Amino acid sequence: MKAQFWSFDIMFAIVVFAVSMTILTYVWLTLSSQFSDSYTNGINLMQAQLQELSSGLMLAGSPSNWNSLVNLSGTGAWANLSVGFGGQNGALSYRKILAFYAMSNSDYQESKVPLGVSYDYYILVNGTGYSIAIGRNPSSGNAYAVQTVTEPVMINDQPATLTIDLWTNTTFGIA
Repeated sequence: MKAQFWSFDIMFAIVVFAVSMTILTYVWLTLSSQFSDSYTNGINLMQAQLQELSSGLMLAGSPSNWNSLVNLSGTGAWANLSVGFGGQNGALSYRKILAFYAMSNSDYQESKVPLGVSYDYYILVNGTGYSIAIGRNPSSGNAYAVQTVTEPVMINDQPATLTIDLWTNTTFGIA
């Protein structure tokens, strides 16, 4: 009687355990692969937006005098603008930087539209005797993923640096 108990119950338990482990392993590997692919796609999209933003900010924007057309109380018109900090002789325009600073402080969410980004942004302009921070700092926003680019620039015939962060505080999820 002990031999029958041992062989039948153990064999049944081993089969159930093996099937359960196989299913669990398959589900785990599938979800892990999907999450990895989704994360990679999210980072790639963020990097692409960052490269477009970085190169776009070096240009004058559209129209080239967009900073004189900004109305802080009518943010709906911002959708017709393309923000760029480019000025004369390849240098960045301090006035355009300050105009976008005012836009960001007036309505941060709407200021993403003329930048052409869907992620949060943080732009830091450091020059001799000044530092201008535009947008939301990823360290205070509990950033989940951050992509950064730093460019040497000229502002008012002085060297400066332009650092741009695109970030999100949400996971990229499983697509």
